[in-house]
Amino acid sequence: MVAIFVLLTVVMAGFAARVSIRTVFDDLLPQSHAYIKVHNEFRQAFGSSNMVSIMLEAEQGDIFDPALLGKVRTITTALQQVDGVNQFQIVSLASKKLKEIRGSTDAIEMRPLMWPDVPDTPAGLAALREAVLNNPLVYGAYVSKDLKSTLITVDFYEGAADYRKIFPQVMKIADAQRGDGVVVRVVGEPILYGWVNHYLPETLNIFLVTVACLVALLFIAARTWRGTLLPLLAGLTSAVWALGSASLIGYNLDPLVIVIAFLITARAISHSVQLVSRFDDELAAGAPTTVAAARAAMLQLFKPGMLGVLADAGCMIVVVLTPIPLMHKVSIIGSVWVMTIAVTACVMTPVLLSWIRRPQGHAHPIDVSPVLRGILSCAVRVVTSKARYAVLAGAVLVFVASGLYAFNLTVGDAEPGSPILWPDAVYNRDAAAVNRQFQGADRMYAVVSGAQPGAIKDPEVLRTMSEMQRYMAAQPEIGGSVSVADVIPAVKRVLREGNPRYQDLGSTAQENGELLYMLASGSDPGDMTRLLDPQARHASVTFFFRDHRGESIRTAIDRLKTFIAEHPLEKVQYQLAGGLVGVLAAVNEVILAGQIESIALALLVLIICCAVAYRSTMAGLFFMVPVVLSNTVTFSYMAWKGIGMNLSTLPVAALGIGLGVDYAFYIVDGIREELEHDNDLVRAIANSLATAGKGVLITALTLTVSVVLWCTSSVRFQADMGILMALWLCISAISALFLMPAMVYVFRPRFIVGSALPVRAAPIPEAPLKQAA
Repeated sequence: MVAIFVLLTVVMAGFAARVSIRTVFDDLLPQSHAYIKVHNEFRQAFGSSNMVSIMLEAEQGDIFDPALLGKVRTITTALQQVDGVNQFQIVSLASKKLKEIRGSTDAIEMRPLMWPDVPDTPAGLAALREAVLNNPLVYGAYVSKDLKSTLITVDFYEGAADYRKIFPQVMKIADAQRGDGVVVRVVGEPILYGWVNHYLPETLNIFLVTVACLVALLFIAARTWRGTLLPLLAGLTSAVWALGSASLIGYNLDPLVIVIAFLITARAISHSVQLVSRFDDELAAGAPTTVAAARAAMLQLFKPGMLGVLADAGCMIVVVLTPIPLMHKVSIIGSVWVMTIAVTACVMTPVLLSWIRRPQGHAHPIDVSPVLRGILSCAVRVVTSKARYAVLAGAVLVFVASGLYAFNLTVGDAEPGSPILWPDAVYNRDAAAVNRQFQGADRMYAVVSGAQPGAIKDPEVLRTMSEMQRYMAAQPEIGGSVSVADVIPAVKRVLREGNPRYQDLGSTAQENGELLYMLASGSDPGDMTRLLDPQARHASVTFFFRDHRGESIRTAIDRLKTFIAEHPLEKVQYQLAGGLVGVLAAVNEVILAGQIESIALALLVLIICCAVAYRSTMAGLFFMVPVVLSNTVTFSYMAWKGIGMNLSTLPVAALGIGLGVDYAFYIVDGIREELEHDNDLVRAIANSLATAGKGVLITALTLTVSVVLWCTSSVRFQADMGILMALWLCISAISALFLMPAMVYVFRPRFIVGSALPVRAAPIPEAPLKQAA
């Protein structure tokens, strides 16, 4: 067994070394959702979700300074060399995309606002200022209302967007222009996930420090090398097997799911600690050899250990039903990872324990057994006295209160800015500044599609697009919008010598077509594609959002659907929705629709596993209690701290269902085992808490203290998940040590105590606790 295990581990280690740690944006999208289909169809023309915005802000004066405008031109030119850039979608004052329209007796003239040269004379700067102020597509959109900031936007081809390359290249360009009275801010999804990758070395360092802390705490609590090294070996080999499997399948490891990796590794450590603890108890009870002690420990704990593994894997695999590629990967790799625990911990730990030759003595003089014995003695006294009713009543009150408060949990982002990073992170400060100065850094577009070419030219269609923009502008989170209906009136006004009375749409489709032709004839390739396609069959109405909170997105989508229902058109149809906000809307809808389903299926898997293992449907309902309690408490904490249910937290929540019941399996199975030898429920509870309870206590305390170290991470998501893991572990341990024994003592379920157990008022036995200590 050991030879085969070592050989497989070495082979898997070779594959694990090749696993790629990166974020693949397409993995985050539910490809079957209608919004994503619209986004994929029109993203190259109307804008992808990889838009990056660079804001240059003058600390004194305004942007009409040759030095600042020179920085704008330098950045605009340098962005053309960034990997994966869509060169037709680089827009700034220094690009050819922003133009002014002038009319004369000879022709309609369209020329770039500031290309190819930066004006360096007072007259040139004054002319540029005047042109900006008279251009509604520039003033407010690319130059702030106070004239202190200007914006550069750049889009990337989603198929070629590699955040690991984009982030350092864009940041190098931006950093080179900082200073000299100019503040440079950079936002966008490639930058956000670039920051996550930037903090990857720190994440790995925290991971190593956490493991070191875990080693130290295990060593102190166990007082033996076997109690320290064997659980760590189980966790390490489990991780090697899982990462090797991911490499063989061709999956990458997203940096954000490293927390899930630690959570599953913690399960392997927990199972191994239980086996080592039981091995020590068997030796103390007089086992003749270490082989006999290892065999007895494995036979006694194989059932609850395997039941915990199957429950965890089953709860994890249901996440595969969420139609998002990242969730598929997390679900499959997570399930494989959990299943490896059956070998690395439940089988190999007792095998290795059987080789120990000198099990007596301790590795250090620090003795924490009095503390452990005190906690376990307290648990026995509480659950075997009238205080057990207070435990049950308290659990009911906590469940009701946390369950009601959990309804405040937000699907999607719960706060402005990115919840992945801290509010005071550079990225979130930059995003707040951009949203304060401009219409909004995040975009969503609705597509108006006609059955025939030229459908967009119809006056009724254009008027409805304009009405849609005005209707959506009432939502505070939407800072502005743009469509072709904003451009045509400007051309018509120029034709009438700038008279604002004529700033209106054409009265016929032919007139609108002529105005569009005049506009397009003076444009460069890609200028008009942001607004409509060359055949005038598809057009976009783009909305700028100041935040992408879940509530803001749902409100916008609902308002759009209401407007579409109230303004039907025969010649065109509306399609929702593209851009980053459209993508997030699809993800939120998928999570909202699948969240209850996933939790319900995970609970069903748990019920089936328990019913089969204990041959009783009541067993499934019995073990649901700690699961439901731990999850309602955790969800209420998420609602209180503003942690939304999103792509990052969904798999953690699913795995938490299995996590909430593992400890209970060991305690309850220990009670059943003791009742087979002595028909005394009080003594059975005390003995189970003295043996299995000690393993639960050691694991919970060491892991809880260790995961709290994640609070030091610069990535807020990892810190939040560290707190959630600690909370889950605490609630699960408290439920296993107090709630489950109290329920057994009060309700005496038949699958645990049998059908004819007498009620005894037996004294609380202290001997098992002392012996275990």
